Amino acid sequence: MAGVTPPFECLLYEIEGHVCTLTLNRPEKRNALSAQLVNELIFALETARDDSAVRVIVLTGAGKAFCAGGDLSQMSGGGGAESAIPWRGGFVELNLIFAQVGKPVIAKIRRYALAGGLALVCGSTFVLAEDTATFGAPEIDRGIFPMMVMASLFRTVSRRKGLEFILSGERISAAAAMEMDLITRSVPAEELDESVAALAAMLASKPPAAMRLGLEAFHAQGELGFEESLRYLEQMLMKCLGTKDAQEGLMAFLQKREPVWTGE
Repeated sequence: MAGVTPPFECLLYEIEGHVCTLTLNRPEKRNALSAQLVNELIFALETARDDSAVRVIVLTGAGKAFCAGGDLSQMSGGGGAESAIPWRGGFVELNLIFAQVGKPVIAKIRRYALAGGLALVCGSTFVLAEDTATFGAPEIDRGIFPMMVMASLFRTVSRRKGLEFILSGERISAAAAMEMDLITRSVPAEELDESVAALAAMLASKPPAAMRLGLEAFHAQGELGFEESLRYLEQMLMKCLGTKDAQEGLMAFLQKREPVWTGE
């Protein structure tokens, strides 16, 4: 679907250079994750994955906030609108797609990321937030528990820090989120756009084939035992060395010139 923008209704899909920006576009609901938005986000990530021109994905929210979590009106019985986007799945599939994209995803956080929005934070490769942003899992105070969020949260932060976070239901600052490895770093609000753009440009300059295979290996090896992981990674190294990007990188090094990546 390279070059074609699907008819999204709850999401903005923009490409500039090698960077695809996905914007959660329900500002009137603080970008709460409706069933339609979840499905559109899965489809958007698949579309960016399959577009060879895209090397980096930036995920952000329209309006003043990143994401308020799940749409409670739908959880309590409200229905979702029909969509022209083919059905790709729900919250489970949304969590899974992040490990299948094969391209870095940078989450850009303004104001706050709460509840189900934390899964987007944990699923992203890098997370940059304005220094006044806050993060929270308030489900416990609604008589609920962040069940599915735990799957990605405890693959990102330590058990003790994570349990304190979700059992208290309290919001934490960007500084505290960075200390517990929930986010990559925080920057002054006026520098957020520039910082994300600089990180995206740096990542986009790297060989796409190595990036794709490396991220695939990263996610797969984490579920393997030590010896099994080493043997798997040995195979992936051979696969990586067989790409045209690897051949170009080695040749460019020997010829003392900048490499030209093709993603093959």
